[in-house]
Amino acid sequence: MSVIDWLRKKGIRVKNKKIINQAFVHSSYANEHKDITNNERLEFMGDAVLQVWVSEQLYKIKPPLNEGEMTTLRARLVCEKALSIYAKELNLDKFLLLGTGEERNGGRKKDSILADLFEAFVGALYIDQGLKKIEGILKEVITPRINNPDEIEVNLDYKTKLQEYIQSDSRKTVVYEVMSMSGPSNNPLFKVRVMLDNLTLGVGSGNSKKKAEQNAAKDAFNKMVR
Repeated sequence: MSVIDWLRKKGIRVKNKKIINQAFVHSSYANEHKDITNNERLEFMGDAVLQVWVSEQLYKIKPPLNEGEMTTLRARLVCEKALSIYAKELNLDKFLLLGTGEERNGGRKKDSILADLFEAFVGALYIDQGLKKIEGILKEVITPRINNPDEIEVNLDYKTKLQEYIQSDSRKTVVYEVMSMSGPSNNPLFKVRVMLDNLTLGVGSGNSKKKAEQNAAKDAFNKMVR
């Protein structure tokens, strides 16, 4: 069964099959098939959609959560581990296209790859269907965790720790900025800085934007609390 058939069973009739299929193309596969585009741009779109959708759900909670509580819970719900869990629950991994080397190295089970896949999938669906049509899928995997976030067995990450620390003293939010990206597309190295009011708090590197952001947050957190 193709992902198009899988979506049809969920009541979603795809308009643009190409963009949906693109969501499952990892950069390692695209490198081996030069006429195919990878899912990284869709990942960017999906990340934004998830941030907005989850924020709206948290805003609706009664009694209302304060800003710090919403920030912490949102970070847990959209962290790498959580997104990989959603991808596995939906069995999206079976549609994933990986390069030979990445497949051999267990890429189909890597949290970082599955998290990126889920974001790309959400991004593609949003472009093809709009938010209303994909809410059913988001509610299926994310809503149960809003009331039971501890089901996602992860420690508080450094991005969350840093944000909580900043908000204990102010209502401001830090931002992350990619400073550079080097290396081949199937094994990139991202350098990211975390900023507050145009002041760089920390810098970190990693083979994904999420890992680089975590390392930047760790650098900043350790500097501020030591």
